[in-house]
Amino acid sequence: MCGIVGAVAQRNITPILLEGLKRLEYRGYDSCGVALHVDGKLQRSRSTSRVADLEQQMATANLTGFTGIAHTRWATHGAPASHNAHPHFSPHEDQPQSARIALVHNGIIENHDELRAELQALGYVFQSQTDTEVIAHLVDHMYQGDLFETVQQAVKRLTGAYAIAVFCRDEPHRVIGARQGSPLIVGVGKGENFVASDAMALAGITDQIIYLEEGDVVDLQLQKCWVVDSAGKRVEREVKTVHAHTGAAELGPYRHFMQKEIFEQPRAIGDTLEGVVGIAPELFGDGAYKIFKEVDTVLILACGTSYYAGLTAKYWLESIAKIPVNVEIASEYRYRDSVPNPRSLVVTISQSGETADTLAALKHARAQGMLHTLTICNVSTSAMVRECALAYITRAGVEVGVASTKAFSTQLAALFLLTLTLAQVRGQLSEQQEAEHLKAMRHLPLAISAVLALEPQIIAWAEEFARKENALFLGRGLHYPIALEGALKLKEISYIHAEAYPAGELKHGPLALVTEEMPVVTIAPNDALIEKLKSNMQEVRARGGQLYVFADVDSRITSSEGVHVIRLPEHYGQLSPILHVVSLQLLAYHTALARGTDVDKPRNLAKSVTVE
Repeated sequence: MCGIVGAVAQRNITPILLEGLKRLEYRGYDSCGVALHVDGKLQRSRSTSRVADLEQQMATANLTGFTGIAHTRWATHGAPASHNAHPHFSPHEDQPQSARIALVHNGIIENHDELRAELQALGYVFQSQTDTEVIAHLVDHMYQGDLFETVQQAVKRLTGAYAIAVFCRDEPHRVIGARQGSPLIVGVGKGENFVASDAMALAGITDQIIYLEEGDVVDLQLQKCWVVDSAGKRVEREVKTVHAHTGAAELGPYRHFMQKEIFEQPRAIGDTLEGVVGIAPELFGDGAYKIFKEVDTVLILACGTSYYAGLTAKYWLESIAKIPVNVEIASEYRYRDSVPNPRSLVVTISQSGETADTLAALKHARAQGMLHTLTICNVSTSAMVRECALAYITRAGVEVGVASTKAFSTQLAALFLLTLTLAQVRGQLSEQQEAEHLKAMRHLPLAISAVLALEPQIIAWAEEFARKENALFLGRGLHYPIALEGALKLKEISYIHAEAYPAGELKHGPLALVTEEMPVVTIAPNDALIEKLKSNMQEVRARGGQLYVFADVDSRITSSEGVHVIRLPEHYGQLSPILHVVSLQLLAYHTALARGTDVDKPRNLAKSVTVE
């Protein structure tokens, strides 16, 4: 969740650390900070504003150095206040200048209370409410002259998930990193080395990246990068060339990254489907045919927006591939008793591939004997891809906006490919059907572009929405998960309370909420359920509710008093969810814009949720 950058170099690293933080700020922006080794002492600067403020602060103080760590925080333990901001020092005593250890941390330490009590008994004074400060004091307490050895021993005392970077006043050209359950990478340079939460933080600095594995501890020095595993044994981790494009994180002509990412969807879908000339199991990796032949059910594990992608896929898989599907919220699945099926295909969906809840659920499924695993993921080098037997990499590109847009639509495209593949393997897909579906998929980029052209009409609706405090989203069948996603988008970035329901459930409770002050957004494709949906819309109108309807071109729904209609240019059949969600993304974006919220960095949220 939080972002980490660290460096050991023979040049001033302050600009590198600050630029890295800017690129990682999407992971958390409650606070940020930098610690440097300066003239034999540890110095730091922290802020509860954005990285730009921290940069100004450091320029004023003229803070420069050759060894240091930096952090941007999403608060878990302790409020977003300066004293809780990383990096944390130890010991504090009366003067921070006396500090020996500086440390940043991403994750949650579950046994922090016990460790805090132990360290307090030893005389350590805590300045924050964070679980991170516990690690800093623990390292200081255990330190005997070799930071690398100390960290290896200290992490054995920690229960929970963490990625840490730490350096010591007495070892000026050394940074130690460690990971367990949270991502951490190493950037290898010439006479300099780096550590970070992801490769994008180091774009333009180095493209030589090591992906640390669970339990790894790394010793970074000017001319040395040394990794040991959880047993303390020296290991060689492959150095990969990773081109993390800085341009991907530039706004260009757009006001916000979310807007940019909404408008990148035609390209993202095109890239995700590039090279798909026919349906074949090999699209998902070597050995996919054998696995697909063996499975008789599908279990989908995901969180948040990715969970709604899974719910959509359930309709596709059961309708087209005729295979039973169960979709589970990852954080719930791990902690309940379920009935394992070794012949189930376990599908995880994650933008980052580092989502802690989903990774934990995957490991739980495997521990129960469910070994046929596949991930739909946007990051080819992620833990999720490494953990699963099969993978389909969506090519959405870097997604900076916290509210997911292009990652979601590319997940749907990949899941539709999976549906067609399983249908083919199970004898449920004729050559003619395959050709028709592929033609429809190839049309998606153009079709999305036509939906994006509706933006001016949607802006007019957004002006109305911005004055409301509640909204209801309705969908039926395939489009119920899309209604859920539309409500989530509105909640995330506009802070308007929104709920989604299957339209048929309206009369079973939610109708009690409907007044002229509660807009009702309705997704109305021209499918088999359109007449039922029209009846549900009448139920709303009869109670004075205001309907905002996204209809297909041929759905024969017209605007009237209290019924506002925007027509999508075509009828998209099975792929309709991918098109309809784009209109809901635009509605949420422009509503948030009208309300003046921070669209890319909504309050209390962050990207890449790497804590449980």
